[in-house]
Amino acid sequence: MSQLTRSDLWSLEEYASRRSQFRAEMIAHKRLRTVHLGTSVTLLFEDEKTVRYQIQEMLRIERTFESAGIQDELDAYNPLIPDGSNLKATMLIEYPDPQERAARLREFKGIERQTWVRADGFEKSFAIADEDLQRENEEKTSSVHFLRFELTAEMRAALKAGAALGMGIDHVAYHVEIDEIAPETQASLVTDLA
Repeated sequence: MSQLTRSDLWSLEEYASRRSQFRAEMIAHKRLRTVHLGTSVTLLFEDEKTVRYQIQEMLRIERTFESAGIQDELDAYNPLIPDGSNLKATMLIEYPDPQERAARLREFKGIERQTWVRADGFEKSFAIADEDLQRENEEKTSSVHFLRFELTAEMRAALKAGAALGMGIDHVAYHVEIDEIAPETQASLVTDLA
């Protein structure tokens, strides 16, 4: 997968005219790339389209049109695009009640490193988490993490040939396992693999 450059982005004016349609397309696209692990953890698998949308939205919100600011956004978000040997996801830990969320984040320390994907017939591939900055401290984990799942050439070939893609979390305070994600989600994620 290639990295986005300034030439891949719309100007603020052009994005304003395209935003409504692009947003509708992205909602449908993200739905295909979302996996719920239990009731409180969601993985949104990133790709060039989701990253482009995020950058366009950040530029719009911040009214950024100068080259340096645009490049800062590209530098911040381009690492979320898979490179063909991996899947990359934003992990969201979601509890509506702030007190319950705070308690769970204390219990869930390390959950991001206990999250995995697996091609049927292969070992689990555990996440490499938060390479950009540390999101966990001595007291709690964060409610948002960025994960990278490295897959061997054999795993990628198996998934592209139709082997089931499973996912889960092996944390002592939060355990969930999905043997096979939805076929339409797997079909979308396999496009990330070389």
